[in-house]
Amino acid sequence: MTRITEAEQRGLVAAAVREVRATNPLAPSITNTVTQNFVANAQLAVGGSAAMVYLPDEGECVAALGGAVYINLGTLLPVYEETVPRTARACAEAAKPWVLDPVGVGIGSLRTELIRAVKAWPAAIVRGNASEIIAVAELWGLDAAADNGRGPRGVDATDSVEAARAAAVAIARFSGGAVAVSGPTDLVTDGAVVVRAEGGSPLMCSVTGSGCSLGGVAAVYACVADPLTAALAATVAYNRAGAQAAERCSGPGSFQVAFLDALAALTPEEVADAPLAFEEA
Repeated sequence: MTRITEAEQRGLVAAAVREVRATNPLAPSITNTVTQNFVANAQLAVGGSAAMVYLPDEGECVAALGGAVYINLGTLLPVYEETVPRTARACAEAAKPWVLDPVGVGIGSLRTELIRAVKAWPAAIVRGNASEIIAVAELWGLDAAADNGRGPRGVDATDSVEAARAAAVAIARFSGGAVAVSGPTDLVTDGAVVVRAEGGSPLMCSVTGSGCSLGGVAAVYACVADPLTAALAATVAYNRAGAQAAERCSGPGSFQVAFLDALAALTPEEVADAPLAFEEA
C-alpha cells in the first residue's frame, strides 16, 4: 500500500482538529483518579466532550455511546478487574476505537494481568512513556521487546524514547493502530511510518496529569480520525500548547491554567504546521 505524503498527513491532522471543534465528540474515560479533572478539562479545551466512569456496565454503555474511549490504568480500583476487559471487549464489538495508557505497568499483579488481557482487543492507540511502551511489548510477547528496557520507575520512564522505537513499531503493527511515546522528543508510529515531534516544555513534568490528559485528548481526536492522525494531532497540540504556556506562566500552577488556555486557542493550522520529522518504520 502506498503511504500518503507528509503534506497529506498534515492535512488530515488539521481536518481532525477542525472536525472536533465543529462536532464536539464524546470520548468517555476510565482514568486515573488523581487526574480526572485535568483529563476532562483538556478534552473540553480541544473541543471534545468528557465523561468519567468506572463501573463495568458503565464502561460497556459508553463504548456504545461515545466515539472513542480512554482507559488509563494509573490508580486501579478492584472493580477494574471487570471494568477494563469488559470495556475493551465492548469497544471491539461496537467497532469503536479506544486508547490505552498503561501507567505504572509492572507494578502489581492486577495491572499486569489487565494489560495481558486487553491484548485480545487491542487499543487503537497506546500512549505512554518509553519504559511503559517497552513493558507492554514484552507483556504481549512481541519480538521487538528484546531491546530489554530497564522498565518504569513508578510512573516515570527510565528508558529513552529511541530505545522504545522498535517496541512501539511492533505494538502498532500488531494492533493495526498507532503508538505515541512521550519524551523530550515524542515518537508516534503506525508501524509503517515513524514521526518525531519536537516542542512542549519541561514544566509539563511538574504538573500531575500531563500524560494522562494527553491520552484523553488522543481519544477525542480518535472519534473523528484514524489512529495515526489522532495520536499526531494530540501530541502536536500538547507540544504547541506547552511551549506557549511556558512563555506566559510563573510556575507549575499558572502553567496548568495557561496550558489549558493555549490548548483551547490552538488553530488547526498551528497544529498541522508543527515541526515534525517523518521516516519509514
